[in-house]
Amino acid sequence: MTKPTVISLFTGAGGMDLGFHAAGLKTAVAVEMDAICCRTLKANRSAYGWDVIEAPVEEVASSTILDAAKLAVGEADLLIGGPPCQPFSKSGYWSRGDSGRLKDPRANTLVEYIRVLRETQPRAFLLENVSGLAYSGKEEGLRFLLDEVARTNATCGTRYEVSAKVVNAAWYGVPQTRERIILVGSRDGAKFEFPKVCFFDPDTQQGELLGNAIAYRTAWDALGDLATPDDIEETTARGRWADLLPSIPEGMNYLHHTARGEGLPLFGWRRRYWSFLLKLAKGRPSWTLTAQPGPAIGPFHWKSRRLARAELLRLQTFPDKYLVMGSLSDVQKQVGNAVPSLLAEVLALEIRRQLLGHEISSKNPTLLPPKRATIPEPEPVGPVPEKYFELSGVHESHPGTGLGYGALRRAAQ
Repeated sequence: MTKPTVISLFTGAGGMDLGFHAAGLKTAVAVEMDAICCRTLKANRSAYGWDVIEAPVEEVASSTILDAAKLAVGEADLLIGGPPCQPFSKSGYWSRGDSGRLKDPRANTLVEYIRVLRETQPRAFLLENVSGLAYSGKEEGLRFLLDEVARTNATCGTRYEVSAKVVNAAWYGVPQTRERIILVGSRDGAKFEFPKVCFFDPDTQQGELLGNAIAYRTAWDALGDLATPDDIEETTARGRWADLLPSIPEGMNYLHHTARGEGLPLFGWRRRYWSFLLKLAKGRPSWTLTAQPGPAIGPFHWKSRRLARAELLRLQTFPDKYLVMGSLSDVQKQVGNAVPSLLAEVLALEIRRQLLGHEISSKNPTLLPPKRATIPEPEPVGPVPEKYFELSGVHESHPGTGLGYGALRRAAQ
């Protein structure tokens, strides 16, 4: 059987495409504007055969996309993509109490995704975005997408039926807790059922409720066999707070050094973003990898250093042999913006089975990390260096969303 064909928009470094490839689908054409991401896609072309259009989606006609993919309207099996998500991100709420959302010009990426959907009419589509797209009371982005799909049906005679769900990648074996909203639609009106949750948080009773006994894959499952990175200089923590990292236990962040923590009261409770001085714990999944962390933003390795290239790829379940081009910061940006490839593989297998009518075996996904038998003890916690003692004292707690120092300064301007 010829592999089902995929049109990929906002491809980035190819995380979603890798998952669809693992599930037996072929990306016929990928559209991406970022030069470093395109270098990555082209560096892996011999292994995956991707045809890359290096341009913003809004500058590429759907006819050009179809010509590159050697497809006619209606022939593509799938359209996939994760339009850039900054207008709907959680960080906008934390720092400002709100964000521009649909008024933000960057939200035009949703318009472009729908435009290509309407003009190519694939058998099915998948759209990924941050969970903030569906925040209660602020779900205008999701409503826009659903309304535009309905308008596509009315004007094109299609019957796209959309299923939407906020999923956590850890539910499906990704060694990272990463919440995203997924929209899946079928042109013939078939209703997509999201795959059942297969992994659970062992610190809750969720496993009993779900009727399974498979705990989350952990950071140790993902990274336990990797050697210490060769480039020590590249992974060394830098900046004002680097020397404070060893004094924070595994799995903790700066809150350890607040009045409610067990360390010194160096900071106010919740006065910093959650990822500030955040460290991995061997026995837990990683927290969400970010694309553009500052020098003090984690997650950091439990050895109090930055994550190495191979480690970033493992936590996003990219194949080990996949090449991601550029500096460590370039790699972090590409991987942090990507969809975990295992999550994409799980969804792609279900799309093939439910919407494309393919017989799919029930074997484990190929990108699932192996479970390691023994998790080592946590790293020893170091002392707080003397240079930070002057910060010890009484610090105000954060007063609430949109009421922090930065938000108040902006409101006064």
